[in-house]
Amino acid sequence: MRQNLNLNWLRSFEAAARLLSFTGASHEVSLTQTAVSQHIKALEAQLGDKLFVRRAKSLQLTDAGKAYLLTVREALDMIDRSTSGLFGPRHASTVVVRASMAFIMWLSPKLGDFQRDHPGVGIKLVTSIWKGLSDQQTVDVDIILASRDHAPPHLERLSDEALVPICGAGSSSDIATPQDLLRYERIHILGFDDHWARYLSSYSLEVDGSGAGLVVDTSVAAMEMVAAELGCAVVIERFAKQAIDSGRAIRMSGDPIELGQSHYLAGIEPRVNRHPDVRAFEAWLRQVL
Repeated sequence: MRQNLNLNWLRSFEAAARLLSFTGASHEVSLTQTAVSQHIKALEAQLGDKLFVRRAKSLQLTDAGKAYLLTVREALDMIDRSTSGLFGPRHASTVVVRASMAFIMWLSPKLGDFQRDHPGVGIKLVTSIWKGLSDQQTVDVDIILASRDHAPPHLERLSDEALVPICGAGSSSDIATPQDLLRYERIHILGFDDHWARYLSSYSLEVDGSGAGLVVDTSVAAMEMVAAELGCAVVIERFAKQAIDSGRAIRMSGDPIELGQSHYLAGIEPRVNRHPDVRAFEAWLRQVL
């Protein structure tokens, strides 16, 4: 039964039940009165119960029809809301931008400037945490972090990045030298497991392997843990500054060092073929970075 319930039958039923008129329902759902009547009969036959009491000049719901109407109306409203939210009217042009969660957090407060200059252009931000899933959708602008020494030629370099240690606002006052960082729990970020080693080795310090430590899969999560005084982390400097500017209870606990990596625009298609709104966003992004 569940597989054979026709959505058009349900829409005809809801309209007829609300208006108590097959004629009125036919106008609303853009069908003939005969078609609406056939929908209702088919639905009643499928359910094995009457939904309406039909009289010569009136139409009334049965008790079963009244009870069923509530569920059908709620289900149709839910479908309409979901359809409008996912596929409803949008900007005439929407630029889809994919980047790391931390980069999106850094970029978001700056998007107002782009929107003021390009009011007809929508921006959709998607994260690259689960690359396999996000690859299924069309992306206009793909921002990635890659090594400067081994970056493929099709990548356009946007910004060089630096690393900086961060600790909770309450504990960072006790850190005067990089050596002091070793006293704290180290928070590691999946995919950036070498950040601690990179930073400490620049001061001729080694990371010991003792303790399981804390491991997260985004820099954003690492900064939240740092703010909660759960330990210290080494993150990209621009992300740390953004978190501090937004009021996170963290502090940079040392001087930045060169990461040896940069953010790049990945070549999704030849730039001459890109939509003007995509090119406008890329031009703005170059200025921001």
